[in-house]
Amino acid sequence: MRIGVPKEVKNHEYRVGLTPNSVRELVHHGHEVAIEHDAGKAIGFRDEDYLASGAMVLNSAAEVFEFAHLIVKVKEPQPQEVKLLNEQHTIFTYLHLAPDPQLTQGLIKSGAICIAYETVTDTLGRLPLLAPMSEIAGRIAVQAGARSLEMEAGGRGVLLSGAPGVPAGNVLVIGGGVVGRNAVAIAVGMGARVTVLDTSMQTLRELDQQYGNRIQTLNSTRTALDECLPQADLVIGAVLIPGSAAPKLVRRIHLESMKQGSVIVDVAIDQGGCVETARPTTHSDPTFVEEGVVHYCVANMPGAVARTSTQALNNATLPFVLALANKGAKAALLDDPHLLQGLNVWQGQLTVAEVAAAQNIEAVDRLAAIS
Repeated sequence: MRIGVPKEVKNHEYRVGLTPNSVRELVHHGHEVAIEHDAGKAIGFRDEDYLASGAMVLNSAAEVFEFAHLIVKVKEPQPQEVKLLNEQHTIFTYLHLAPDPQLTQGLIKSGAICIAYETVTDTLGRLPLLAPMSEIAGRIAVQAGARSLEMEAGGRGVLLSGAPGVPAGNVLVIGGGVVGRNAVAIAVGMGARVTVLDTSMQTLRELDQQYGNRIQTLNSTRTALDECLPQADLVIGAVLIPGSAAPKLVRRIHLESMKQGSVIVDVAIDQGGCVETARPTTHSDPTFVEEGVVHYCVANMPGAVARTSTQALNNATLPFVLALANKGAKAALLDDPHLLQGLNVWQGQLTVAEVAAAQNIEAVDRLAAIS
């Protein structure tokens, strides 16, 4: 199969769909791979490295899309990329369609087969292709929040670790999933006072067993949120409902009770955000202030550590890329019920009920669409 990897064009996105090592595996299995010129240059993957791995290097995204049947990316296609998609293509990337009707309609009209990393499952119902980026995003969230608390960044001037004779900062983590657990690990490591809210008692038990009295765990209720937000210096929004838009748990009225210069990092922003006042930002302009509270809402947080993120992502995605390349999209999807859960659009038909509900449009069953 012909596989294409375009250079990412989203603001400050330096990750790349395939590393040279992944290319070598695909070429070993008899596939042709084309990489757009300088697609990995920013993170140390040179064109020469791809050539040595057996890929060809093309000068433009248009050439890559024209060459390829399978497109492997990182972030959702941008408008100029959607225009290059057609019925010959299968695209495998993060999509996050629920909060983006324009992209959804663009992919439907393209006729392409669109498979989203973030809805592929495993035997335990987890999200193995979302997990590596969620792990990194959770860790970055605390770093970004700590920087945003500095005076120069508009924060209230709190050091999360505290200092001798000065109390540590208060970190509130909303959601104890993959993002939340990794945020907790970094916040605890920095010496902050950490509170975690979650609706799953099993999740809270596991966190309590791991950290003991170094953290506080609370069942996530409106009352708990109302009481915890005014105490927080840093809030990490780590809520995820797979395939759906994130629920708005932190409302504008909550901000009135929060400390001036406190910080919210909404990691759920690529699914619409779990904070009512959140809107997507970029690495070049990552924060804004609403009601005196600093908001950090970068939609591609792992892009800040693009080399680490690319390698972690490829570790997870490569087996699925190989399956799609070896078998073709239809056979690969039918052979693997977990990959099938990643199918979001099949040749003009939306196949995700959660996206359909969020956008008030029609969706069809995945197997019915394929057959």
